[in-house]
Amino acid sequence: MLSVSCARFSKVYTSSWGNGLRVVPALLIKADVLSFWRMVTAKVWVLKKHFEGFPKTSDFDLKNIELPNLKDGELLLESVFLSVDPYMRPYSRRVMKEGDVMIGTQVARIIDSKNPAFAVGIFVVAKSGWRTHFISDGKDLQLLPSGWPESLPISLALGTIGMPGLTAYFGLLEVCKMKPGETVLVNAAAGAVGSVVGQLAKIGGCKVVGCAGSDDKVAYLKKIGFDEAFNYKTVTSLDEALRKASPDGYDCFFDNVGGEFASVAINQMKKYGRIAVCGAISQYNDSVPQKGPYVQMPMIFKELRMEGFIVASWNNRWEEGLKALLKWVMEGKLKCHEQVTEGFENMPAAFIGMLKGENLGKAVVKV
Repeated sequence: MLSVSCARFSKVYTSSWGNGLRVVPALLIKADVLSFWRMVTAKVWVLKKHFEGFPKTSDFDLKNIELPNLKDGELLLESVFLSVDPYMRPYSRRVMKEGDVMIGTQVARIIDSKNPAFAVGIFVVAKSGWRTHFISDGKDLQLLPSGWPESLPISLALGTIGMPGLTAYFGLLEVCKMKPGETVLVNAAAGAVGSVVGQLAKIGGCKVVGCAGSDDKVAYLKKIGFDEAFNYKTVTSLDEALRKASPDGYDCFFDNVGGEFASVAINQMKKYGRIAVCGAISQYNDSVPQKGPYVQMPMIFKELRMEGFIVASWNNRWEEGLKALLKWVMEGKLKCHEQVTEGFENMPAAFIGMLKGENLGKAVVKV
């Protein structure tokens, strides 16, 4: 918590969900009172060294940055939950240089504001990287969807009712174009995106087959409604496991993994099947590129359609997607699971653990 010059301030406590935060005003704090806050020190994680192979804790450096006083139109925010996601691994090489603050998204609380459009105490989603505190002009902030109940953890805005959920939503509806009665295959199915993909496919009237990397994850997939699920690490043959799960093949394949799995699965697609290429986590940490997959023959003779996509392509429809996801969560049709790591100091460990597949559902860090 920050130290303030006034004696009374808003209380923050943990809700009955265990990881949702509510703000209870003990005093209506005016902007002139909050102006006494001085020299806020933010902790940030920077990329000390570009990753070579699998990320290591020594690739990161924890620094302190003193933030300036607010100017008119600005607001000060405090991160409450931060996200760790697979995309950070390849994007760190593409968009970052050594010494930059690690990219990422957070749910943050406004703790001081000189912007009349944003009141102190509200929660927003920001893309400000691995920081405990930051200043914004408000243009890059996203409010929680309207109708968000107090009982629902705000951390879900980083997962099921956030970017990962939207990735599943638009990937299935706009890329796979799933239809009722079809069979959908999804890998990394117990992750933040895959678990939503499977449940949305069931809502859409499809048969769903998922694979994951542990027996506990397989049990979770069956619990949330997957028709078939298997542990790809323990099957003797991936090809046989896929055929057993759906002897007639697959209409849609939502690929989060790439590599060998994609090479095998593409040969089990039905004619006119659709493949949404969302990620390639099996390759993100490779020092030497993998060979293949060689997709031309099945693509030609089965007349398949394979499309890579980035969820930002549907930025103008995020409100639609978030509204639908929130509705399904509140109706109990869309289940959520989070892997919560305590402490900002553990950001690198949470990130590395997520890349190793240690998370069930969405991996987040609670500051």
